[in-house]
Amino acid sequence: MLLKHRIAQLVTQAAQEAQRQGALPPGPVPEVEVERPQNPEHGDFAVSLPLKLARAARMNPMTIAQRLLPLMPVEEFILEARVWPPGFINFHVKQRWLQEQVEEVLGQGQRYGDLPQAQPLKVQVEFVSVNPTGPVHVGHARGAVLGSGLASILAAAGHHVSKEYYINDAGTQMGVFYRSLYARYLQALGREAPMPENGYMGDYMVELGREAAQEHGDRFARMPEVEAVAALGRLGLERMLAIIRADLEAVGVTFDVWFNEGSLYETGQYGEAMELLRRNGYLAQREGATWFSSTLLGEDKDNVLVRSTGEPTYFASDIAYHRNKFLVRGYDRVINIWGADHQGHVSRLKAAVGALGVDPGRLTVIISQLVTLKQGEEAVRASKRKGNIVTLRELVEEVGPDACRFFFLSRSPESQMEFDLDLAVQQSADNPVYYVQYAHARIASILRLARERGLDWSAGDVSLLTHEAEAALIRRMLQLPELVETMAQRLEPHHLPRYAMDLATAFHWFYQQCRVVSGEPEERAVSLARLKLVEACRVVLARCLSLMGMSAPERM
Repeated sequence: MLLKHRIAQLVTQAAQEAQRQGALPPGPVPEVEVERPQNPEHGDFAVSLPLKLARAARMNPMTIAQRLLPLMPVEEFILEARVWPPGFINFHVKQRWLQEQVEEVLGQGQRYGDLPQAQPLKVQVEFVSVNPTGPVHVGHARGAVLGSGLASILAAAGHHVSKEYYINDAGTQMGVFYRSLYARYLQALGREAPMPENGYMGDYMVELGREAAQEHGDRFARMPEVEAVAALGRLGLERMLAIIRADLEAVGVTFDVWFNEGSLYETGQYGEAMELLRRNGYLAQREGATWFSSTLLGEDKDNVLVRSTGEPTYFASDIAYHRNKFLVRGYDRVINIWGADHQGHVSRLKAAVGALGVDPGRLTVIISQLVTLKQGEEAVRASKRKGNIVTLRELVEEVGPDACRFFFLSRSPESQMEFDLDLAVQQSADNPVYYVQYAHARIASILRLARERGLDWSAGDVSLLTHEAEAALIRRMLQLPELVETMAQRLEPHHLPRYAMDLATAFHWFYQQCRVVSGEPEERAVSLARLKLVEACRVVLARCLSLMGMSAPERM
């Protein structure tokens, strides 16, 4: 159990006992929230329950706090609890307990920060899911890193997590892609072939057409056009998916499942979803089309599911897909990460989930806002090589995967983001990526030096860690499990890069204040204790970097 939860229990028990004794009036006790005061002088934890109770109890919050204080059970880790204006109860932990946590961190190793769940959820995180009609660009990259990082945090919080990419391979746009590729293939053979209206004009299509011509010659040109477009299109789809997969892997993004939209139609699941909506009373026939009666669920308008031509809309496929997620594969919670251009689809999809008989609260849609690349004072709007969008691959080649992941994770998804290319490659403390990784490399250097000098710190006495910089570093290290819990509950991985920065700062300050490897015999015992602390800090920092999907360099 996290320490803050134990403190919450203590305060709740004290409030209930105060009510039993008549020191507080009867009534429901609000959930006790435990925070960490910004000012260390105010203690390690603070509880504001007296402020919450004041109105209902018609009492001064300071009076409530003073009545609760003596009713709290004694705990071995608490040094003292104090009442603090205007009605807080602040807790200070014992120095000995704090020191012993160094051993606890080392004992858990790379599991540190993991949380047990009495009832873990089966969670799906679906992200990126761009049409396989072109390479992943910078706009998609933010959602890719966000989804990858969020999945890692949810897994650390004890849930069963599956990362999924939804392949839109059954819609109108894929038909346009197939015909565009066929035209580029014929052009590569030296034949006249116009591009289709609204076709895909990027240079990558020219390259795909050239590759197909080199590998297959005029095989497809000798086939009937309809057959050729379909056969060549399937090859093009596989090639695009391979490119997308490789580009994402270059930034450390992988998936457990690649789900084909087409399988919903091939297995009959699309028809089953439509039949379920019909039975539940949410389908209507008008103007030759099939409509989803979303106004019955509070939406402003109904939405077309099947056009008068008989062709399903993307929305119809999405409904079938989410029926598969909840009712076929049985996910307890589904998290979709979409781009900013999909904001308007969130409400109607939640309505559709409700129409399927699923609690819409089990679906969360996170909208990832736009990214602007900046170099110097100028915005970078186009690829240097291709003259259109900047691809993820180009960004990784420019700044490296670690910088991509740290910068994309460092801002909340709803905020627009400016990615500073020059800052991302600086080898200075101004670059947060360098600053955090340098702290890990410095720790590795200290431990190497200690080993070279034959120092074995496994038996180091942590009770010798009494300097304020040592205590500050331990306190910062102990925040990681609490942060994992908060990030998993709020779906906010952007707190992790900030925490990694704060931990690196605490370590650098400790290193400036406390000599770690000393050759003086009288300082040997303290040196061994500090080495144990340094190794524990390495564990926590490496765990942060791992959760962010970044490397933990031993040398820089």
